[in-house]
Amino acid sequence: MQPRVLVFAGSNRSGACSGKVAALAVQLLAVEAVLAVAVAVFYDTTFRTPVLTVGVALVATVGIAAAGAVYGALAARLRSGTTLLPLLLLPLLAPVLIGATRGFEVALGREAGPGWPWVALLGIFAVVYLTLGALLFRPLLEDA
Repeated sequence: MQPRVLVFAGSNRSGACSGKVAALAVQLLAVEAVLAVAVAVFYDTTFRTPVLTVGVALVATVGIAAAGAVYGALAARLRSGTTLLPLLLLPLLAPVLIGATRGFEVALGREAGPGWPWVALLGIFAVVYLTLGALLFRPLLEDA
């Protein structure tokens, strides 16, 4: 089991959390880049404000990765953790997904209004999830 290996390594547990968040964020950003090209090609969409699009994608990705790392460590201890992880994450990620959707609607020109308040909201959720991850990751690994 991976958490026990991290405990025996004697490394900083908040560093392990940061590493997991970074690894998840890189994977999510790679998928998002492919999907952005697919949306632009298949739906003949132009990104009206590319800076807003990139900002929404980056901040939402950090929030999703931070929540996923913590709940992944929690679900790793459970027997049916791979089945329960999406069910545990969905209520936690709903505000991030809604905020990212609204931010992308503004960035794509589908809705009028400012898009930066959505980035600020996503940033608040990302900071909260990163803080909770740094605080909760150590006890999750010690109990494993």
